Amino acid sequence: MTIAKIRRLSSTGPVARLVWIAAYLSVTLAALMSTYFFPALHSLLLASKEQRFPAAIGDLGGAQQQQIHGRDPMKWTWEEAPLHFFRGTKQDSSSSLDKKLWKHPPNRGFVPCVLPSRKYKASKGPSRGFLVVQSNGGLNQMRAGVMSYCWELVTCFDSFVFSCQICDMVAVARILNATLVIPELDKRSFWQDSSKFSDIFNEDYFIEALEQDVDIVRKLPKEVADLPKSRKQFRSWSNVKYYEEEIAPLFDEYQVIRAVKSDSRLANNGLPADIQKLRCRVHYDALRFSSRIEEFGKMLVDRMRMHGPYIALHLRYEKDMLAFSGCTHGLTQDESDELADIRESTAHWKVKIINATEQRAKGFCPLTPKEVGIFLQALGYPSATRIYVAAGEIYGGNERMQELQARFPNLMRKETVATPAALAQFSRHASQMAALDYIMSVEADVFVPSYSGNMARAVEGHRRYLGHRKTIIPDRKALVDLIGKTESGVLEDSELSKRIIDIHKRRQGAPRKRKGPVVGSKGKDRFRTEEAFYTNPLPDCLCNKNSDDDNASSQQHTNYTIDALLFGGQG
Repeated sequence: MTIAKIRRLSSTGPVARLVWIAAYLSVTLAALMSTYFFPALHSLLLASKEQRFPAAIGDLGGAQQQQIHGRDPMKWTWEEAPLHFFRGTKQDSSSSLDKKLWKHPPNRGFVPCVLPSRKYKASKGPSRGFLVVQSNGGLNQMRAGVMSYCWELVTCFDSFVFSCQICDMVAVARILNATLVIPELDKRSFWQDSSKFSDIFNEDYFIEALEQDVDIVRKLPKEVADLPKSRKQFRSWSNVKYYEEEIAPLFDEYQVIRAVKSDSRLANNGLPADIQKLRCRVHYDALRFSSRIEEFGKMLVDRMRMHGPYIALHLRYEKDMLAFSGCTHGLTQDESDELADIRESTAHWKVKIINATEQRAKGFCPLTPKEVGIFLQALGYPSATRIYVAAGEIYGGNERMQELQARFPNLMRKETVATPAALAQFSRHASQMAALDYIMSVEADVFVPSYSGNMARAVEGHRRYLGHRKTIIPDRKALVDLIGKTESGVLEDSELSKRIIDIHKRRQGAPRKRKGPVVGSKGKDRFRTEEAFYTNPLPDCLCNKNSDDDNASSQQHTNYTIDALLFGGQG
């Protein structure tokens, strides 16, 4: 401002002088902010928007705009995450204690080792005929399932049959030199799900990935669809000799063999190495989820990780689970009576009267939400830990979750990570919803199952295959005893934490060989009690990259990357 201007201002009235000065300062301030402040603020807002509003799955039926993994084009739209997803404290994982809580166990050099040997032939000549399969049960019964919707407890352990139905049927088709028809999924099971194979799995990739192993067609050709078929229930836990000598001759009379039941048709052990590796290739590579499920699952994972690492908690505390197991600890008398009525009225549940106290003392009951909270807190996880709850409807609803929520406020589910509108495409399909939970559990920084059910075992095995990711398996029998002593005042809280940490040092998913049959078991019980390969893929699906033996050195383990094996593509 010049001296002449100041002199002119002094001759004007005080009001006019104040107006002029205010205007001058406003213009100067605006110039400064436009030059220095607003660009930085604009960049900050853009970065915040990109972090808070990641791309979500929208209309999948429109124009194809973006190539995913070089294969499956999909249309992307912007979908805002639920507002409550962003509430809560960002987790501080900078301390050495926190880093130890999230650190995976040493994998001791074990890597995926599933390629066929030099003796394995890509083709066995012309197909003998067609093998038609109907998978029974829900997602994990189909992918790596059991004969019935059953859980591990003393009253039904004998009826447990572990398997990988689709994996087994691909291997059987290879043994028989038969053409496999894309499996039909069970629409009459507990799940009541109308999904087709292609709704859950990437059908094109399934066929492509196995083209060197087995001929696969989407449906029976018209010329053979109406011909007589041999309906056959294959013998459980059979070896190669059974299929070559008893099943293969059926093709002399029939062109089509229909497998009435497809679970537990191959033994877990004692098979040729190349047949075992084929099952591994099916389970951990060929059976990829559909692009729609895969990409939505990846979006959920990315959102959970925005605030740091997360735990996936498979919380088995649904009404049917408790009714079947007879576990009633912490329930009201009315709730206990309701569960007993359900068990009594369900015809195929053979055991009607169960001593709930004995069940819990022996470790045959799922942990309650409260016990899970005590367990995670005792391990040292801070209250700010983000926990993804993979579960159905919890019996008792929000009231039963209160004590877990009080210890860990940041409990998330599909419905809180994504909006109802985004989830609508999956919500009426139980197997597709389970597939999202499966992805969230496999990809979690830590996985904790409250009970060793079908999905928990499948997730545990998949995490072992992908580098032995941290999977904490609660010792339910010991926990029930310790928590009981604490509540009765016999054990101090500090001692409880020390004991729980000590017990679970060797229960975090480190490499170990698959368990054999229970000592003393005979006949079919020996096969029933063996640990399934999909629960623990060592040694059939893994080998040590540092080993000098021919089996390890012949495997191209660098062809498989951890993210590629779940989300598609090979590195």
